[in-house]
Amino acid sequence: MQNKISNLLYILSISTIINPFFIISAHRYYNTLYDNSNRGPKLSKLLKLTAESFNFLVENQHYLAQELSDTTPQNEDTYDFIVIGAGTAGATIAARLSEISQFKILLIEAGFHENLFMDIPLLAAFLQWNRNINWNYRTKSSNKYCLGMRDNSCPYPRGKVVGGSSVLNYMIASKGTAEDYDRWAEMGNEGWAYKDVLKYFKKLETIDIPELKSDTVYHGTDGPVHITSSLFHTPLAEAFLKAGKELGYPIVDYNGKNEIGFSYIQTTIMNGTRVSSNRAYLHPVRDRDNLHTTLRSTVTKVLIDRITNRAIGVEFIKYDKTVRVFANKEIILCAGAIGSAQLLMLSGIGPAKHLTELGIDVIRDAPVGENLMDHVIFYGLTWTINSSTSFNFMDLNPIKSYITDFLINRSGPLTFPLAVEALSFINTKHPKKRSGLPDIELIFSAATYKEEFLFPTILDFKDKIRRMWGKYAGTYGWSTAPILLKPKSRGKITLLANDVNVKPEIVPNYYDDPEDVRTMIAGIRTALKIGQTKAMQAFGSQFLNITYTECNNYKYDSDAYWECQIRILSSTLYHICGTCKMAPSEDPTAVVDPRLKVIGIQGLRVADASIMPEIISTHINIPIFMIAEKAADMIKEDWRY
Repeated sequence: MQNKISNLLYILSISTIINPFFIISAHRYYNTLYDNSNRGPKLSKLLKLTAESFNFLVENQHYLAQELSDTTPQNEDTYDFIVIGAGTAGATIAARLSEISQFKILLIEAGFHENLFMDIPLLAAFLQWNRNINWNYRTKSSNKYCLGMRDNSCPYPRGKVVGGSSVLNYMIASKGTAEDYDRWAEMGNEGWAYKDVLKYFKKLETIDIPELKSDTVYHGTDGPVHITSSLFHTPLAEAFLKAGKELGYPIVDYNGKNEIGFSYIQTTIMNGTRVSSNRAYLHPVRDRDNLHTTLRSTVTKVLIDRITNRAIGVEFIKYDKTVRVFANKEIILCAGAIGSAQLLMLSGIGPAKHLTELGIDVIRDAPVGENLMDHVIFYGLTWTINSSTSFNFMDLNPIKSYITDFLINRSGPLTFPLAVEALSFINTKHPKKRSGLPDIELIFSAATYKEEFLFPTILDFKDKIRRMWGKYAGTYGWSTAPILLKPKSRGKITLLANDVNVKPEIVPNYYDDPEDVRTMIAGIRTALKIGQTKAMQAFGSQFLNITYTECNNYKYDSDAYWECQIRILSSTLYHICGTCKMAPSEDPTAVVDPRLKVIGIQGLRVADASIMPEIISTHINIPIFMIAEKAADMIKEDWRY
């Protein structure tokens, strides 16, 4: 009887977590990573777990109660500012503008509210293919990259939810180097040097990592975005850092003075759950009556007065009804590198020839959609080990312990973003250099990801690759994924129709420049050296070489072999940027000027990842927060507040 009760209680507790999402979790031998010597009476613990499960549901209801109310503007309502997109940038800007009580702001979002289930870090991977909160973009089919994905096309997830892609991302918090932003300034973008933007990085941040709190030169202590580091790490992650030391790299705070080196990841996680822009910026201002939000509202175009060349309003569709609203001061476009470019072109701002072909009246000829950049990541490097001290995505046995840890302590594997624990930044061209710009990042995870369902589904692998990976299902080991940080290749976004509901054509042009291929291969060779270190060999690490049919004609470990591999197994790291390039107004490649105003159009700004003139050498979510913080200040200054 007690066993039946136990099973029932576990089912109840599990269902509260995995509904509405399905969890497949980690490794087989829980005792190898945890001390379960004092487990106590099972029934007592189960009752506590069940109580905590219901507490989580209550906490979720409290979370939802903090969301901004969904209002529907009346046709021709007028505001001071209209912010399009409630993602990382839009939520930040709307919240900061609402600090001025005289401002009346409308925040328009196509998605719906975030909930606490979305904020369980391990579930990040599942959000990538949840069609309810994702725009579900795809790249154009190619014969040069994304060759392992269905239709030779990579999925391009983008958030369609309050909080945007900060609800979908893997929560790795990083700023980039001083050189990243100094290069922006050298390109003519006054006010964007590192000395100018550091104060905004500090303004947005509360550093919750004890050993870094005293470093007030590089870290903030009173911002809305909390940055933490997990207290729990697998032995493999510890070995990864030791391997870095063997190769001569320091253990660094990559958000401090120097980025190059090895480190445990810093994350936008607080109390074991995600800190999105919604949670950080919008929850605290939910009672401000000057900030209005309309959800499930798809903007179709920006309204521009052709006589004055001024943006005067926005047209959007909500519940099949078209609504027009107007702005006295400005419209701020925060729809992301894809959405902002699409909306500008639909509004008549973009390449004149392209818009004319689609029947769109050209208001301003501008290189919108050009300069597309992204961080491409290679998923082909896995090592098996001779112990069970790693995560195993095919084993469901430890789910009880994982859920217990999460519900009771807000700790354990559910608080890891897809089992990613550590990373390193390296310069492959100058391996001895320990400062300046890295060109490769290596993401470390104590998991092989070799199975046929979860990871291949997220990446939308072709069936033959699923089958090849499936042969190694249940293996224990670790993976490291090289990321190309400073790609020379540039892609492009173009419209396929004069219709917001027709997704634009996305051509990332991965590896178009041969230098990108050489840099990625250099990153692979560094990763292989890590596998050969004493620290990793202590676990019996053996490289798992899976050779795909397309690469059979190349000698193993040759440059040609690895080029073949990376064109099959590379995909987006979701860092799309650059399509509304910031540059001085006289620069023919510019879309917005250094104050983020759309050149040639009054009352219209863009403030999101699309304005980046050059991609930075790190994950871009924290830099987007920074861009938004700086944009909010510039807007206030321009309106004398």
